[in-house]
Amino acid sequence: MTAIVPGKTLSIEKFADQESEAKSIKELDCILQEVGSHLKLIGANGEEIIIPDAVCQVLHEVVHAIASEQAISIVPQKKELTTQQAADFLNVSRPYLIKLLEQGDIPYIKVGTHRRVRFDDLMKYKQERDTKRRQLLDELIAESQELGFYE
Repeated sequence: MTAIVPGKTLSIEKFADQESEAKSIKELDCILQEVGSHLKLIGANGEEIIIPDAVCQVLHEVVHAIASEQAISIVPQKKELTTQQAADFLNVSRPYLIKLLEQGDIPYIKVGTHRRVRFDDLMKYKQERDTKRRQLLDELIAESQELGFYE
């Protein structure tokens, strides 16, 4: 399984040096947004293959990110990251990430003297962290509304 995540690997500048390419990417993004559209890949020999929905979803996410001039990375979920790569992914400092590892918040393994973090463990931590943040924010908003700070 592969995850598409915000990162610094791919950007529109690499793919769309010309204005016409940027326009084509934005048109492709619009086509991929159409619900229920069945995309086909046409080979050099003219053979048509229907692209499975799961592949269309991944393609849509990649094209949308490029069209929006966002950078993305495609990372195998079983991949092991260095502590610096993991910290960059979470947008935290490396010392803070080390603290999370040593507290047991994120599992890790040691390769010699170096720590490695599995990408899927990092994604699980990030999703749990983001869920907690959303819940706390919702609670704060509800409390603020009860106190009359929001109208």
